[in-house]
Amino acid sequence: MKKPCIEADLVLTLIPLLESTDQEMLLHAGRAIGRICYDNRDLQEELVKVGVITSLVRILTDYAESEPLVHVDLLALCNLADLDTAKEALSKTKVAEQLVKQLRRAQNHERLEIVFEVLQALAENDALKVQLVEAGVQEVLSEILLRLQGSSQAEDTCIVKAASDLIVSLLLGDGNCARMVQLGVIHQLLDLLEKHVESGDVSVQHAALSALRNLAIPVVNKVQMLEEGVVKRIEALLRSEMPPVQFKLLGTLRMLADDQADAAEILGQDPMLLNRLVQWCNANDHTGIHGEANRLLASILRHNRSQEVVKAIQEAQGVKHLVSMTTSKHAVMQNEALNALAIASAIDLETLEESFKESQLVQSLHKLLQDENTSPEVKYNSMGLLCSLLNSGGLRQEIEEDKIKETLEQLCSHSNANVVKEAVTTLQVLKGETPH
Repeated sequence: MKKPCIEADLVLTLIPLLESTDQEMLLHAGRAIGRICYDNRDLQEELVKVGVITSLVRILTDYAESEPLVHVDLLALCNLADLDTAKEALSKTKVAEQLVKQLRRAQNHERLEIVFEVLQALAENDALKVQLVEAGVQEVLSEILLRLQGSSQAEDTCIVKAASDLIVSLLLGDGNCARMVQLGVIHQLLDLLEKHVESGDVSVQHAALSALRNLAIPVVNKVQMLEEGVVKRIEALLRSEMPPVQFKLLGTLRMLADDQADAAEILGQDPMLLNRLVQWCNANDHTGIHGEANRLLASILRHNRSQEVVKAIQEAQGVKHLVSMTTSKHAVMQNEALNALAIASAIDLETLEESFKESQLVQSLHKLLQDENTSPEVKYNSMGLLCSLLNSGGLRQEIEEDKIKETLEQLCSHSNANVVKEAVTTLQVLKGETPH
């Protein structure tokens, strides 16, 4: 029956009926258009071109209380929302306000699911994302998460998952993230995780953890999350025995510590956390967790720079793991470890000296400098750390015995100018001269 309707151009005849004020007429015209155009991309594009979006948003605005009309209207938006042309047209209307209103009004799962489907499609468009946040969608999402967080019904879990996914999609730019944090979304996500961390839906955990990690990136959020005690709540969640959860939480803590001395200090003076991190540094059966634990240890040292934190990491036996991190396959991790050890050495070399000897740091650095495959940045940072180590008599002796001087002399003719400069400086410090 669809084909003759399409061939007769019936859709274009029905479009003007969407301007009617007769609700019955709107209902029947809307249903007919929806059925004829369902799964027909060319016709859907044609609909957008002739201005159906304006009509649909007008109906949603003028008849927001009419359940049958709203249902037909939402189904139509659902069919069209994947089209880029439809998103473009919708971004020039007040659809965000109306959808947030319908999300708030939705009483049953079916209605919630349709609204979420439309919102998820629209959240792919930057302009519409901003409009949704301005319309307060995150407040309604928070209310939904709070309302359903005690439920174990499958339908409720689907809605919680949809709400979590939408929060992840909406985390566009620092502004949106900051608004989310101000509205308390962080604590709702943590509440959600605490409930689902052991036995809940893995997809809910994944969505909540991804949202949490994204929220921890903007600097303004880090400060507020610290003030609200988020670090302690994340640490409590780390008791989970589920590797994917542990991996994402460690990543979130690393985001929080990034450029935040206060966060690094909180983490660096928590013996239980440090001991757990050291355990994970030994966990070679979970390479992701192993890597994140090492990176978090390095981040704590790099961003706090206090003697207490250096001593705490030394007492937790974390130094040897940072030394072995310098030989990682990933240059990013090598540089993070080298920078952390250089900072720690400058703060309290005396405390670290024995650990450096036991873990053969000098020998590891020499290998990095000799290896032609080592990146210039890693060579540069290795020499920066060597300069710090030369302040210790015992370590200076190891450096001399290992004949690093010859390697440094060879690096004075390296192809990278920064490596050459640092090799010259390190040689001067090794010879007891003042670097120029």
